[in-house]
Amino acid sequence: MSVIGYDIGNVSCYTAIARQGGIETVANEFSDRNTPAIVSLTTKERAIGSAAKSQIVSNYKNTISNFKRLIGRPFEDEYVQNLIPTLPYKVVKVPSTGGAGVQVLYCGEQTVFSIEQVFGMLLTKLKTIAEVNLKKPVQDCVVSVPSFYTDTERRSLYSATRIAGLNCLRLFNDTTAVALAYGIYKQDLPVPEEKPRIVVFVDIGHSAMQVAAVAFNKGKLKVLGTTFDPYLGGRDFDRIMVEHFATEFKGKYRIDVKTNKRAELRLFTECEKLKKQLSSNSGNMTLNIECLMDDKDVRGSMNRSDFEELCSSLIKRVEVPLQQILVDCKLKNEDIYAVEIIGGATRMPFVKQTIHKVFKKEASTTLNADEAVARGCALQCAMLSPTFKVRDFTVLECCPYSVTLLWKAPMEDDGEMEIFPVHHQAPFSKMLTFYRKEHFAIQAKYTDPKALNYPSSDIGTFLINNVAPTKEGEGSKIKVKVRINIHGIFAITQASLVEKIEEVAAVNGDEPMETEDAAKAPQQNGDQENQNNESPMETQDSGRAKEEKAKKDEEKSVQDETMNEKQEEAPTNGSKEEMETNANQNRSEDKNSKEKLPEKEVKKKKNKIKTISLPIASESFMQIHEKELEGMFEMEGKMIMNDKQECEKAEVRNAVEEYVYDMRGKLYEKYEKYITEDDRSSFTLTLEDTENWLYEEGEDERKQVYIDKLASLKAFGDPIVKRFTEAQTRPAAFDQLGSALQKFSKFLHQCSEQDEKYVHIEKKDVEKVETLLNTTQQWYNEKLQKQSTLPTSSDPIVTVSDISAKLKILESTCKPIMNTPKPKPKEEQPPPAPETKEEEKSKPKEGTPVDGEEAQKDAAENNKTPEKSEADKMDMDLD
Repeated sequence: MSVIGYDIGNVSCYTAIARQGGIETVANEFSDRNTPAIVSLTTKERAIGSAAKSQIVSNYKNTISNFKRLIGRPFEDEYVQNLIPTLPYKVVKVPSTGGAGVQVLYCGEQTVFSIEQVFGMLLTKLKTIAEVNLKKPVQDCVVSVPSFYTDTERRSLYSATRIAGLNCLRLFNDTTAVALAYGIYKQDLPVPEEKPRIVVFVDIGHSAMQVAAVAFNKGKLKVLGTTFDPYLGGRDFDRIMVEHFATEFKGKYRIDVKTNKRAELRLFTECEKLKKQLSSNSGNMTLNIECLMDDKDVRGSMNRSDFEELCSSLIKRVEVPLQQILVDCKLKNEDIYAVEIIGGATRMPFVKQTIHKVFKKEASTTLNADEAVARGCALQCAMLSPTFKVRDFTVLECCPYSVTLLWKAPMEDDGEMEIFPVHHQAPFSKMLTFYRKEHFAIQAKYTDPKALNYPSSDIGTFLINNVAPTKEGEGSKIKVKVRINIHGIFAITQASLVEKIEEVAAVNGDEPMETEDAAKAPQQNGDQENQNNESPMETQDSGRAKEEKAKKDEEKSVQDETMNEKQEEAPTNGSKEEMETNANQNRSEDKNSKEKLPEKEVKKKKNKIKTISLPIASESFMQIHEKELEGMFEMEGKMIMNDKQECEKAEVRNAVEEYVYDMRGKLYEKYEKYITEDDRSSFTLTLEDTENWLYEEGEDERKQVYIDKLASLKAFGDPIVKRFTEAQTRPAAFDQLGSALQKFSKFLHQCSEQDEKYVHIEKKDVEKVETLLNTTQQWYNEKLQKQSTLPTSSDPIVTVSDISAKLKILESTCKPIMNTPKPKPKEEQPPPAPETKEEEKSKPKEGTPVDGEEAQKDAAENNKTPEKSEADKMDMDLD
């Protein structure tokens, strides 16, 4: 299973991978860990990332950048309309969702892609980068998302991951990802019983500013609150600089950069470079652009103080979220342990000065400003994946906006409730109770539209179906579970109809049983990741008729009991007063029934609880329907196949072009001696015709056409290359064969001279070597003579492979015979040793009998074995 974290910024993307050694930020095919968030479409294929960046000026109408600001937003949004004039490509409305899309020329046709599809293209590229580094398919991932994104924007980004074929385990807030990357490696965090360590994270990227206050304890982080300015980023500082130089160039060089998109894009690029230079240099820095517009070279200069004076209004806006986080989280400067900064725009010196002004602390740069978010996402993916064992670390997120529910109540005013207040813990579930006789709808929206940075406060409408009244015609009890899930998206995940069934049963005993505990309703399996955080919460339906006053006590007791936490589906059987009344009635009935029923036999009423799941139909704001999403996924697959085919075709076309240039240069140099003059002129003309064809009618042909063209060129050129190669390697091959012939000729001479080394070799083997040697020698002399008289421009009569084959046969036959080992000499028996005089005396005389049994008996008595003679020992050894 893959463990990948993606940080998708407005201009840059980073991919982090969890390996056994830790988290690693991987590089793309250009050996760069920063992949530009740019998609360029041409008449043939797509270029994404670094390859698309080179087309941002030359193909600006079909090159899409800065599209993160558009995802999940309606086309009529005022912010979108203000952004459109600054974008070089055409932004149009997508009819199905009402969101923004881009119109580009792709494969020769004007095509409209939704921003979700463009995001999917970028994610496909990041997926490929991860697959190349891991050398296996990638599916599971965690994707970063700005903390201020609304429900609609988060759903749009989640849809983009599905278009790319990814299984997004979590949409992870940028600041929370940074906090995880910061805290999980800290060994000195306070224990849970102690006061937490509070760290403020400030993230200023290319398009937005985010601030989060996070409380750390050992093995746990909790986001206390977040503040942000979604419209303040590094690009806004670039734009002010562009406006300044555009005005200067208009008066100084009489050119209006704003009338030429290509010139404006070039000025943007140079102003961004100048901003980075001013971040590290306070002196005067120059800006030089050649042929910016109307063939005019321009020159400008700026120092840091001038730049900060130009951007004074933006600098004041940086202070607002910093002050707001202290107010929202009720913090004082002494409560804050450190202030960590990340994001490219935080490198501007005034950001650190503003942080010191607000928090009275120096900004800390212990984290990698560019890669911290991606690393945090990879860590979260590893925690959610069973593949890796990660240190236990709890992450408690918070809601950026307050969520309110609205519903219609019969015969009374509409109901409304703030269900998730701002900075409420997430993910989180709550249980609500309604009383209804028919299907009803619940509408979810954000409580404070002014706090949103979004044109609509609507989240969605959820219709609860299959609701029917009770047998008595009263409203049925409906339990509804609402949830903000792990992605920060609101949803109604469960709706159940609760029925009470009364059964009469005979029970033996003197005392009747009053009631029996109701069984808890089973929870759905799809909501297991945060059941410990679920807070059961029930509300009475204000639409019940006034004539149902007799049952209000019972309903009130039901509500009070189910308001207790961790018992979300344990309905009660009745109120206390009703239970006492039932007990008295049972006692009176018991007295009257004793006359009719046998002794010790009474009747009781037993209540059972039955729950029925109800279908939920939801309709969210700017929702992409499932069928449309499947169509986008299929279209992405077709574009991936088209890109692959175009890449293969380009490789074959480049091979033809490379062959033309290579052969044309070598025909008059390297291969000059190995081709006739007529053939060289003819082949040169063919190569020139092929080159012209490549840049004219053959510029865009099918892959097979290029394959056939290359094959026809090689049919003429390969024999030339072969002649050259053979001429270079043939002499060495002849020398090897000649050396082998000399060696085996010397062997035959030594055999004829009865050399002691080879005298043991049989005659038939020597004759075999002689026959093969004579045949090979004759072939060698014949081929060497003919080849030496042959011109180099002709095909050789003997090849290196032929010579090598002859050498192999010669050595495989002659070497074993020449190296035949000598036979080992037979071992001779040593002569008997001369007998001494003592042995002669002890030796029995001839004819004297020897009692072997008696000798053995004497030896046994003395615990000795009879000694064997030297002859006996020698015979035993031989045996």
